[in-house]
Parts: sequence; structure tokens; C-alpha cells
Amino acid sequence: MLGPQVWASVRKGLSRGLSRNVKGKKVDIAGIYPPVTTPFTATAEVDYGKLEENLNKLSTFPFRGFLVQGSTGEFPFLTSLERLEVVSRVRQAIPKDKLLIAGSGCESTQATVEMTVSMAQVGADAVMVVTPSYYRGRMNSAALIHHYTKVADLSPIPVVLYSVPANTGLDLPVDAVITLSQHPNIVGMKDSGGDVTRIGLIVHKTSKQEFQVLAGSAGFLLASYAVGGVGGMCSLANVLGAQVCQLERLCLTGQWEAAQKLQHRLIEPNSAVTRRFGIPGLKKTMDWFGLYGGPCRAPLQKLSPTEEEALRMDFSNNGWL
Repeated sequence: MLGPQVWASVRKGLSRGLSRNVKGKKVDIAGIYPPVTTPFTATAEVDYGKLEENLNKLSTFPFRGFLVQGSTGEFPFLTSLERLEVVSRVRQAIPKDKLLIAGSGCESTQATVEMTVSMAQVGADAVMVVTPSYYRGRMNSAALIHHYTKVADLSPIPVVLYSVPANTGLDLPVDAVITLSQHPNIVGMKDSGGDVTRIGLIVHKTSKQEFQVLAGSAGFLLASYAVGGVGGMCSLANVLGAQVCQLERLCLTGQWEAAQKLQHRLIEPNSAVTRRFGIPGLKKTMDWFGLYGGPCRAPLQKLSPTEEEALRMDFSNNGWL
């Protein structure tokens, strides 16, 4: 539970944040973000040294910022203290001009509010809140609107919605997104579902708000830009950061033919490190590309030799290895 002093701090910060958002523009989150992995030692402890090394290498690319404690960061397997410590270490390691967006979602609204406040205190510029899904049968629009509104009301920093149905079995309904886009402290959304018509509809229906939609995967980044998306939080950016940023530039400058060719070459490797082989696949690929991937935390297991060979082929067949 949050104590009286913490709540006082929340209200003070909230007042500052919302007055900025109401009187001026909301925070601009457009751009490319790698969703940072959490490195572990052989004994499953968080390896903060390797985390810093990875961030130093990733900071050489023209990312808008970093997403920490998203699905790629294995956040459900970390303790609350580990989640906060990781965000704190990332804030210290990355350039000050890079946005730090931290995943603060928990199953209950109360726990999400508390984690959100704590993330702000350790240096996050904004939070990304995944849909609560354990009781997904009751997570209708009314429940989700209530949840996100409460979090945004009490958050001292801006809130980004997060819909990732592959993990949660739950799509944040479009009508709920439209309602929530009107909240002064909700600035945008990461949509990982891959339904481009849905992304286009959300962009269209929220066009009167200062609400930004980011693609949750590099596999449909071009398509997302084509219907009004403004960036992406893409796992593939951890290993092909230059190429994902190049695709962004091609889309923003209207070089659609070149963008299409590059997008085609990114589809298979992107699928390999997301839906096909997941985080174990991404971490293995990071090892190949000069970063530290290392093991996942159980129950996630490393790839089999057959899976590893298939992963390698998805990259080599497209000219990346």
C-alpha cells in the first residue's frame, strides 16, 4: 500500500504533469524503441553489468528511446524490486535525451498504480500499461476504461496503453481506446496485435486527440506508418536496430518502394524472434550480433539445436547473417 507521504508526492507530481498536458501538447512518443531484454546470469540473477553493456551498444542507434519491462523484458518473472532496479539502472545508463518508457502493468488496478508511481520515482519518463488479463472474461470495455482511467488519474507521468493479445488473449477494444484517448494523461498506445485495419481505425477515430499509435512489431511497421502510426516498439530493433530505424526514415520521407523492399527482408527474422521462437530466440540472436542475450529465466527454456538452426536460416536467408 502507498503511504500518505507517497500519495502526497503522487498528487503533487500529477498536478504538474497534467497541467502541462492540459495547457500544452502531450508528450511526443513518436519514433523507434527497442524493448530491452533483461540479461540473466547462469544462476538466473539479473546481470546489471551486461544490461549496461547492451545499452551502451544500443545507444549508438538513432532510437527515440527505450522500452523497459515490456513483454520482451520478461517482467512477469521479475520481483517488484527487480523491475524497479532494472529501470533505475537503465535511466543511469542511457543518454538523458532518450525517452525511458517503463512497463508498470500489474493485474490489479491498485498494484498498477503503485508500480506506476514507483517507476516514475526511479526515472521513467512515461509508463506503458498492459491490459490486465487473468480474469479476461470480465475484462470488457467498462472494466478496462475504469482501470486505465484510475491509473492515468494517479500517475505522475504520461501513460501509454498496451495491447498484446498473443500474450494476454485480450485485445484492448477500439471503443475503449477511443474513450481513453481523451484522457489528458494518456498519450498513446502500443498495439502488438498486427491488425493493420484496427490500427488505422484507431488512428482515424482518435484524430481529434493528441494520441499516437506505435506498432508493437517490426513485421507490420511499414503498414502501420501507411495508416497513420508514428513509430514502433520492436523486438527486432535489439539486433537489427540500424535497419529498423532505416525503415522508419524511408517511411517518413515517402520512399515507399525502398521501404517495401526492406520491410520484406525483415518479416521472417522478425517473426522468428517474436511469435515463432519468442524471447529465447531473440536472446540467441543477440549473442550472434555482438550483444549479450544469455539465458531466460525459467520456465522459459533455451532453443533446441533444430530450433536454433531454423532461427539462423530466417536471418541468413534474408541477408542478415
